[in-house]
Amino acid sequence: MAKEFNDQNFQSDVLASDKLTVVDFWAEWCGPCRAIGPVIEELSKEYDGKVNVGKLNVDNNPTVSMNYGITSIPAILFIKGGQVVDKLVGAQPKSNFVKKIEAHI
Repeated sequence: MAKEFNDQNFQSDVLASDKLTVVDFWAEWCGPCRAIGPVIEELSKEYDGKVNVGKLNVDNNPTVSMNYGITSIPAILFIKGGQVVDKLVGAQPKSNFVKKIEAHI
């Protein structure tokens, strides 16, 4: 299951992680966000133990969202070693996520 990231655990669970972390910035009211939700869940199962995959609700966690300049959702950041190494914006096919993940693990 995809992890729930928030303003409180972002530093420890994402930035301090030694693994690639995929963060889906989303909101309840966002149709495209809901559309890729199942893809995020599939990726979290397929890459379990190799990649951290999770979601961050922008409405409930404004600090992290502002820090990363998230203005359009869904926005998916690929973070490794505390740095953003890649990004996708908007609903995307699963294959695009897989390509980005494979390029960075």
